Amino acid sequence: MSKEKIIELKNITKTYEDGFTAVSDFNLYVNKGEFITFLGPSGCGKTTTLRMIAGFEMPTEGEILLNGKNIASLPPYERPINTVFQRYALFPHMNIYENIAFGLRQKKMPEDVIRKKVKKVLELVDLEGFEKRRVSTLSGGQQQRIAIARAVVNEPEILLLDEPLGALDLKMRKEMQLELKEMHDRLGITFIYVTHDQEEALTMSDTIVVMSEGKIQQIGTPEDIYNEPKNAFVADFIGESNIFNGIMTGKLKARFCGGEFDCVDDIEEGTHITAVVRPEDVILTKPGEGTIHGKVVSVIFKGIHYEITVESGKSEMVIQSVNSAKVGDFVGMRVDPDNIHIMIAEDHTNYFMLDINQNYRPEFNGKVLDTSLTKIIKGSRRLDDGTLVDQSGDAIDPRRTRIQVSIQPQDITMTDHVEDGLIEGYISNLIYKGDHYSYVIHTDLEQDFIVDDEYLWNMDDHVGLIMPVEKMTFRLKK
Repeated sequence: MSKEKIIELKNITKTYEDGFTAVSDFNLYVNKGEFITFLGPSGCGKTTTLRMIAGFEMPTEGEILLNGKNIASLPPYERPINTVFQRYALFPHMNIYENIAFGLRQKKMPEDVIRKKVKKVLELVDLEGFEKRRVSTLSGGQQQRIAIARAVVNEPEILLLDEPLGALDLKMRKEMQLELKEMHDRLGITFIYVTHDQEEALTMSDTIVVMSEGKIQQIGTPEDIYNEPKNAFVADFIGESNIFNGIMTGKLKARFCGGEFDCVDDIEEGTHITAVVRPEDVILTKPGEGTIHGKVVSVIFKGIHYEITVESGKSEMVIQSVNSAKVGDFVGMRVDPDNIHIMIAEDHTNYFMLDINQNYRPEFNGKVLDTSLTKIIKGSRRLDDGTLVDQSGDAIDPRRTRIQVSIQPQDITMTDHVEDGLIEGYISNLIYKGDHYSYVIHTDLEQDFIVDDEYLWNMDDHVGLIMPVEKMTFRLKK
């Protein structure tokens, strides 16, 4: 694979007319001949990014450089880029030959040239001899290969693939993953692939771009992404992980899940951390021989291993083992130091701004808080005429004064009585952190709130957020 950049996205943002930002400050370069995958959950912006590269969407801000030239305003037909969609959009009234030759005919190429090119790509996708077959007679995997052949016969510099295996069954999907990778190696052109399937990304990619809510979370090789996740989202989304809050207790020692573990990450003692342990790296022992111990609460046979869930105090540890266990057994657990991935805990403090209404009362989202500005603004007081002044005696102008509030995720309570909340929204993401769930709540104000809760809610649940005033910290901003 060449180290020469073929395409570069600089500060790309896509905001729609309703104010929704699908992609935010996206920066990435792709090397010539690379197989790069955009990976993330539905709605994370990966397809929107692909469509901007193709020219079907125009970025609100930023540049898309192809071989150093800005193509952000070029229409799709002027870009040396072809796209394969999940729905292959083959022409049912044409045979295989005519489907593949369609784009070449549009370019008015000589018939002998078309014949040679179609023959070559049919050999490439192992469907030579299928020229006269109709689309309706092909299997899903064969149709997918014809869609790819139709795209690559135009000899694009870049091939975009938007979840092309999504319509196939599991067995066919696994086979096509390997075929696509082999096809990429033979063609030598640049593949940019979109999927929400972690296994697809890990199997095929040279580089993976993990996305969430329109932003890049991590870029790296499949090995880096799996073994060295940058944050809890990546650790949770790629493969299966046990994720715990913890603290560094000494030199190469961390406490989490109720025990003190040796680790290889040299982080200062006292630092709050997030520990990630893959289920296959947990070793079951006798209760007295493990670093921690607990009670088996679930055993599921998965074909090549057993998935065993052990309750240890308030935490749960999921283990993948070739050896089974019985529900109710007490077991020990240990993890080798180099199989514990330590990350410095992210600051999940929630920040938002209060307004001051004409009656000098603090408001948020149109609701008045049950407190007074004299409690919020240190040294302030009310004059007899009702004017509010600061500790210097200067009048506080409500039109020019706002209050910044900070509140911790564990101090917010979710309720399904949305009208009881200070604000309402929908659960857009959740991560299990060992003894609680960490939720992302997307609100109508286009602001996300992080909430910690020990109970399991569902994705897309509509919830109200109760935020006690006594748990808030205030800061005056003029």
